[in-house]
Amino acid sequence: MAFEPPQRLVRALGESAPDGDDWLEKLPETVREAVAPRELTVERVQVPGGRSSLVVLVRCADGTPAVLKLAPPRFRPEAERAALTEWGGLGAVQLLEGPVEEGVLLLERLHPDVSVRSLPEAKALLEAAGTLRRLWVEPPAGHVFETVAERTGRQAGAMRARADAEVGPLVDAALAAREELLAAPPEHRLLHGTFRQSKVLAGERMPWLAVGPDPVVGECAFDLARLVRDRVEDLIASPSGAATTRRRVKRLAESLEVDQERLRGWTLFRAVESGVRALRVGRPRDAELLLEFAGWV
Repeated sequence: MAFEPPQRLVRALGESAPDGDDWLEKLPETVREAVAPRELTVERVQVPGGRSSLVVLVRCADGTPAVLKLAPPRFRPEAERAALTEWGGLGAVQLLEGPVEEGVLLLERLHPDVSVRSLPEAKALLEAAGTLRRLWVEPPAGHVFETVAERTGRQAGAMRARADAEVGPLVDAALAAREELLAAPPEHRLLHGTFRQSKVLAGERMPWLAVGPDPVVGECAFDLARLVRDRVEDLIASPSGAATTRRRVKRLAESLEVDQERLRGWTLFRAVESGVRALRVGRPRDAELLLEFAGWV
């Protein structure tokens, strides 16, 4: 199979690839090795696709439409497999096979071009929040998922390293919020980890199903925080963006029975972390949007 990986994926992996990483170079061979033993028929590569994996639309030997997803080890595809197994298709895309090879997932086919983002904003938030609620289950005993404390600890270190005079006050506020939030988490649930409207696709079994988790165990407010800043470009462009953001925090907290101040705190931390990371990898426009949003929170 000859193909070019989507440029979005190539750029994103280039931002984070460690020295000597050859996953992209080996990708065509990896796809062939995944397709042949499963007797899959390749239809097309999903474009523009994601930033951490290759998504290929395929058909199984019996004609069933499916998705073949391949991701580098640093994006924790085996954690994704474990979370999807735990959810068992309730609220999330379903696995079509058990573990076969690391970094290769065969998934049910959803409608890849129809996400919750296609709905009007108020309806999109409602449907996305309802989907997210279904994923918040007790983590299995002896789980191997990363915790919110572990993940944000790594992120905090990178934030401190980039805390120059321009972003220093926001970084300090975000790190202080994190310390306070981790002191007494109200619950520990299995979380999607990277949830947003574009991660909720139309399906056949259920109207909407979540895809692409980077699972983590912690409090629900951490998971919901990423949803607060969805469509951040529209928020920044609106003269009432700051007020809309505060109303969104209140509405989402109330609808999912999450403490409003905890949601506000994690929203601040996650926005600043994303903004600082965008600065670090040379995406100044994204950083500007995210840090302005964080200043409203």
